Amino acid sequence: MTHFAVAIIGGGPGGYVSAIRLNQYGIDVAVFEKERLGGVCLNHGCIPTKSLVKVADLFAEIKESENFGIKVNSSQIDYSKVWERKNSIVERLVSGVEYLFQRRNIPNINELVIQIEKCEDHYKIISRNREGEESSYSADYLILATGSIPQQLPFMKFDEKQILSSKDLLKMQELPNHLVVVGGGVIGCEFASIYQQMGVEVEIVELLPKLVFNEDEEISRRLAMALKKSGIKLHLKTAVESIEKDENQMILKLSNGKEISTEKVLVSVGRAPNLDIDFKNLELKLENGFIRISDKMETNLSNVFAIGDITGKLMLAHSASKQGLIVADIMNNKINADKKEIINLNYENIPKCIFTNPEIGSVGLAEQQAQERFGDILIGKFPFSANGKSLGIGNKFGFAKVIAETKDHKIVGMHIIGPQATELIAQGGIFLGTDAKIEDLKKIVFAHPTLSEVVMEAIEDLEKLSIHKM
Repeated sequence: MTHFAVAIIGGGPGGYVSAIRLNQYGIDVAVFEKERLGGVCLNHGCIPTKSLVKVADLFAEIKESENFGIKVNSSQIDYSKVWERKNSIVERLVSGVEYLFQRRNIPNINELVIQIEKCEDHYKIISRNREGEESSYSADYLILATGSIPQQLPFMKFDEKQILSSKDLLKMQELPNHLVVVGGGVIGCEFASIYQQMGVEVEIVELLPKLVFNEDEEISRRLAMALKKSGIKLHLKTAVESIEKDENQMILKLSNGKEISTEKVLVSVGRAPNLDIDFKNLELKLENGFIRISDKMETNLSNVFAIGDITGKLMLAHSASKQGLIVADIMNNKINADKKEIINLNYENIPKCIFTNPEIGSVGLAEQQAQERFGDILIGKFPFSANGKSLGIGNKFGFAKVIAETKDHKIVGMHIIGPQATELIAQGGIFLGTDAKIEDLKKIVFAHPTLSEVVMEAIEDLEKLSIHKM
């Protein structure tokens, strides 16, 4: 039976990053991944969708090219080439990670882990390959990084043809005429925005009273405004009550009394932890279906850690990666008797990005949360419409909002909706991650002319000193 110091179950952005860092520390590590390295993020999520975002944004710009003095006689999307480009980008990145594993001699065991058993001073791992053959391995430490899967609705189960998960939608090789997105969260809004820009008629059905419910109230309102203006129909505070379908069409009956006829339905109502492993004679503690962990990613089982979506903290690739790097440091201290400082991960300070049109970036507390926690707060805002770079690139929708404590002027939140918001929010991550105060940020010189000046003027507006705002 092959033995490893550390076995990682799952090769997504949490698992494979942990493995590489452990290898850098000279620790014997192996990864069990039933599909390909990269997990949902590289194969079926973040990366393929971003290739579609580029196409959608470019096509939208081409249709507005006359505003820039450029005449384009005609334009149309060849979705087969879009699909091929998406796949080639995914293949390049996944192959790159696999190459890193090969060069570093990290075992990538392409098998499904079905059982874990505690045996005195180590764990026994039973896995199954695609031919159904089982194998046994052992490890001193385990990192559980098995990710999450799309949730289904009882009366709208995925069929991979008409009722689709996000993974199914990315397999689609031609554009439908009409798409209904059930669920107005991050994934639903991103796909709705992408396909609307490509010319698909899109409607969103959301049970809650606003889109992207966890975002700042003002940001959510602006997103709804932008999506409606683009032509997306919104059905908020509305449920799908039933669905009738034949080979080509489906009729969705909504709780608001309306009916929608459509070709395809994307069900995007959240993700559930993917943990279909038999823990033999072990009781892994869960909380609402997710693995309960300490601030050091420890489970209740000795020498067993958990990272990523299955912990229920933040379902973000970069959150999983950071958790994995911290666990690698912890194991390095244990196995190599090193003395690396172990940081405590503050999940509020992890930036979140939404790749809709307009983009959204956020970090820290929303305005309402900050008011509840601190009472009086300082709010600074500045619009992209007053920024020279925004006007030059022809994208002036949105604003940046910065939130600070009144007492000590500490920055506690930043929210951006508009051009390059997902890049600009990195500044907010730095501000919150370093416990910066307004006085600290006054030392920074922002380059001109850049979109980042919107952040600068929002910071200045905390003290009502923004130069270009009345």
